[in-house]
Order: sequence, then structure tokens, then C-alpha cells
Amino acid sequence: MSANYSVAQLGDIDEVNDGREPFRTVRHHFGIESFGVNAWTAANAGDRIINEHTEDEGHEELYIVTAGHARFEIDGESVDAPNGSFVYVKPEAKRTAFAEEPGTTLVVVGGTPGKAYVTHGWELWAPLVPLYRDGKYDEVAEGLRTAIADRPYPMLVYNLACMESLAGRKSEAVEDLRRAVELNPEFGPMAKEDSDLEAIRDEPGFAEVVGA
Repeated sequence: MSANYSVAQLGDIDEVNDGREPFRTVRHHFGIESFGVNAWTAANAGDRIINEHTEDEGHEELYIVTAGHARFEIDGESVDAPNGSFVYVKPEAKRTAFAEEPGTTLVVVGGTPGKAYVTHGWELWAPLVPLYRDGKYDEVAEGLRTAIADRPYPMLVYNLACMESLAGRKSEAVEDLRRAVELNPEFGPMAKEDSDLEAIRDEPGFAEVVGA
């Protein structure tokens, strides 16, 4: 096969679960860097496919029904979406979706108008979320280190700093926070308000890193 293209069936792509609705990491599977794309499949009729949310960071989303039959709820309005439907949702709209048939699959493509796509690596963070919610910060940190060794996405480095802060490894947390901000300066302002970093606010170097 040429290195200029890749082909995969849905079942070839890893499914991950962050404790909400399982999804397949299409973007990560292909190593796509210019746009976000993933797929959600419902096992049963009536299952929620997409968690209810708005896109607070201005992310537009296009939902494509590639199998089955979906029903969306968008700002309280029911939207029927049989196989082959395209459903475009603006960032500020509250949306969720349910399966009307078993095996209903949605492919979701997204990006922020006027901004280059930034790869955060949230697909690698998602399977660690249940451990984070259970307070198993050391296990989460270990998983993040493994992921970062292969793909040092800024968000993963930032989340590692948070886990180290919560686990009491303060100096390591400050250094990884420094690395995250160097990779993506937007994490500096975020760190000022993040409760996960409360333990290191008075540590040497914190104020310098976040630009306080």
C-alpha cells in the first residue's frame, strides 16, 4: 500500500470510553493533524450516542449518520436524522443524540472558524478519565507518561502536571506545567484557575510559568 493513503473499516479503529459514550478514535488512528474527526456507534436502540454539550471554545461540528437512524435534540428541538443525514450544529447550541436503531453510527467532523486546528490528544486522555474521577492520580500519571512518550500533545503534558500536583509531587508538577505552557501558551491562563493545581500555586516557579 502507498504511504500516501490509508484505509480502515470501522471495526479496525480502537474504541475508547471516558465513562460516557464509547467512541472510535478516527483522527488518532490515521494520525490526522488538520481537523478533528471521530465516530460513535450505539449498541442498542435508545442508547445515547453523543453526550449533551455545547462547544464553549467555538467548535463547529458536522454529524454524519453513516448507519442506522439517529434522533438529535438540539436546543430542545427534536431532529430526525435517518441514515445518510448531515446535521450541522453551531458551537453555542446544546446538542445530544440517541439511536433509533441498533448499530447507529455517527461520524463527527469539527473545527473552530478562523483558527488552525490544534491537536490536543483528548482521545488519549479519554480512557484515563474514569481513573481520574476515582482519584487514582498515580495510575493516570503513568498512563499519561506512556502516551506522551509516543505523542507529546500539550494537553496530555498539562494533565500530567495536574496529576502530579494532586499526587503531591510538586516540583515535577511545576516542571511539566512549564513544558505544557511552552508547547501551548494558552495553558498558562488556564492554570491560574485550575483547582487541580491548587497545591503548587505557592511553589517556586509557578507564577513565572503561568505569567502571574
